[in-house]
Amino acid sequence: MSENNHQNDPISSMHKKPKKAGGISSLTSTLKHIMQSQQPQTNVKSLLKANKNKGFDCPGCAWGDEKEGLLQFCENGAKAIAWESTSKVVDQAFFEQYSVSELMRQSDYWLEYQGRLTQPLRYNQETDHYQAISWQDSFALIAKHLHQLDSPDQAEFYTSGRASNEASFLYQLFGRMFGTNNFPDCSNMCHEASGVALNEAIGVGKGTVVLEDFDHADAIFVFGQNPGTNHPRMMNALRKSARNGGKIVSFNNLKEVALERFASPQDPLELLTPKATTISHAYFTPKLGGDMAAIRGMVKVILAKNSEAIEQGKAPLIDESFIAEHCKNFNEYCQVVNATSWQKIVEQSGLSKAEITQAAEIYLQSTKVICTWAMGITQHLHSVNTIQEIVNLQLLRGNIGKKGAGLCPVRGHSNVQGNRTMGINEKPTKAFIDAMSELVNQPLPYEKGHNVYHAINALLEKRSKVLICLGGNIAAAAPDTHQTHAALKNTTLNVQISTKLNRSHLLIGQDALILPCLGRTEIDMQQSGEQQITVEDTFSMVHASQGNVAPISTNLKSETSIVAHIADSTLNSRNFHNSLLDNKTTPKFIESSKNTAINWLALADDYTKIRELISQSITEFSDFNQQITQPGGFYLGNPAAELTWRTPDNKALFSYQALPENIHAISSQQVSVKNQKIFTLQSLRSHDQYNTTIYGLNDRYRGIANERNVLFIHEKDARKLKFEENDLVDITSIWHDDQSRCVKGFKLCFYDIPQGNLAAYYPETNPLVPLDSVGDRSFTPTSKSIAVYLEKSTEQRIV
Repeated sequence: MSENNHQNDPISSMHKKPKKAGGISSLTSTLKHIMQSQQPQTNVKSLLKANKNKGFDCPGCAWGDEKEGLLQFCENGAKAIAWESTSKVVDQAFFEQYSVSELMRQSDYWLEYQGRLTQPLRYNQETDHYQAISWQDSFALIAKHLHQLDSPDQAEFYTSGRASNEASFLYQLFGRMFGTNNFPDCSNMCHEASGVALNEAIGVGKGTVVLEDFDHADAIFVFGQNPGTNHPRMMNALRKSARNGGKIVSFNNLKEVALERFASPQDPLELLTPKATTISHAYFTPKLGGDMAAIRGMVKVILAKNSEAIEQGKAPLIDESFIAEHCKNFNEYCQVVNATSWQKIVEQSGLSKAEITQAAEIYLQSTKVICTWAMGITQHLHSVNTIQEIVNLQLLRGNIGKKGAGLCPVRGHSNVQGNRTMGINEKPTKAFIDAMSELVNQPLPYEKGHNVYHAINALLEKRSKVLICLGGNIAAAAPDTHQTHAALKNTTLNVQISTKLNRSHLLIGQDALILPCLGRTEIDMQQSGEQQITVEDTFSMVHASQGNVAPISTNLKSETSIVAHIADSTLNSRNFHNSLLDNKTTPKFIESSKNTAINWLALADDYTKIRELISQSITEFSDFNQQITQPGGFYLGNPAAELTWRTPDNKALFSYQALPENIHAISSQQVSVKNQKIFTLQSLRSHDQYNTTIYGLNDRYRGIANERNVLFIHEKDARKLKFEENDLVDITSIWHDDQSRCVKGFKLCFYDIPQGNLAAYYPETNPLVPLDSVGDRSFTPTSKSIAVYLEKSTEQRIV
């Protein structure tokens, strides 16, 4: 199947942004993907079990589960399930047909479209093909490479947010018993700023609300999110709130249709007629990187109106008693707000003083407010400070720790929050390492390990040698594609635990393994019987997940089983593996990690035993096996939601940073390069995409069909450059090094976006994001604030 069909069709004829999101078009799209999977009956059966008690957790987003309703899936969830439950397979015969070099020339969409991986495979350098290998030999090969390292810190243990609590717990325990805290994970590239900001400000790196709070909020402020595409089940909560009189206030760089009008596919009237629910009471489009200034402006209005109220003998508009009892640095923050000029606020935010005042007045009229955000906030240079400005706003009126109010970072992959809870963290606390050390009866490392940024640099510099990826597609997810690909090619061993073929499998140094694993929808049968896994959603609810369809191949293993076997082969089977070391002396760190406390294979056979270990070592999970028998699971709790602040001062902290001078980490001299008009570009997902997985080539909610190399631009910006809609342009980013970062042949699409800002899909624009352009204190790539300039493309596409 070719992805170039219709690529020369003019976007002006395709660019038909719908008048509402959801509705019949969502149902039609769902049915289309179910049929394309070639297993429609299996997928219908799976959809009826999605996000249900005794069913499986959707492999898509981390939004919480509703307690009522027959169907508990959204369009993108249905796509994820259908994408996983295909009848197409990628096996030995496939790799006999295609060399790795040939596969590298295919698109990311084509690679994953080929079907499910069904057997372990090892790369053969001589033939440039993958070939079958047994599971036992795979585990032995991994152990051999790990034993040959000079230090455990030469290994990188990457994790995707899809991995279960059980697999993640074993993975981090294995890595630490091996001797390292190198745990780069997908959170490093998306919500790391949320964790850093919230831990500093309120003492816990998670949101403070539960799903029910959305039913009680007077207003919901939505920052930097496109939930209609990225977490569509959230639209049900927003729709319900709007219909009940709650005011949804959206701050988003693009006018996204789902935040304007949404039709629930489960409402017959909205499904079959043009009727829809108006979602946003007010919709603001700040400049990229301007959210902190917009919120600072809101606070400036609130403080001014509070002073007026006090002067007039009225009740204060801020919660003085809450601030006095629970907060610190309020006076310092007020001084910084008062010193911030309206000129700076308006210039940086891209919003007028009247718009900011309107938003502030809605906030003041609301007793209970939820502030929610996603990657439109977290992937900037100053993301941590921006999120802490959101916290400041909420602290002003005590909007934390009461029903219908709080902070809600909306996570991406279904268990990315659970991974962190289980210890997938390159900078673990001393308390966590103490608990793990006690569990295994041996000392474990306390030193800070590598996040994604540090791991890629270590691989580039050949300080790290082995990369093991528990899911994900780091080659497509990470920034600076050329650098990332070069880093992966430096590995002595690249291990990918995956369900489908992707770009990360093809970037090979000396040796590589593909280890095929079960999908979320498939039955996980071990020696002790059928297994359950658990996940944690964005509201700190932990619940069980159990596949309901037969695996596509009998040669698949679960992620949990794969991790346990790798750990057993590496840590326990010394005599066997020492024979593979070519008579080399076993490194001292291997000898020191000898351990008999963990029977890894017994854990692989019975996941209840893993949960018993979690109960023993992580406080919130006491009686874990019993707690997950509750329909809907159990709530981990949140100290900040109970007004307990685990900060050094035992107070919630107002952050009092000045607004940034620039939203890019580049100098003014670099910005004036070649006298070009400099734009700020953000990368984003299409509606036919989840993270790096591309389900199709359409972006229905933005009116795009059969295209991905598209650049959204304001019409006036294009006209000033003498560009027309559908012109092909090359995009070049600016950074303070000698590397050229350019992507070519992107088709212009006029869109409702602030002047000076651009948007395009990722991973196609990942090559433009410099590896060293990361958020302050978070090391998250600045994928929402890329300084670029445009030139007319000299290349023509081949149809």
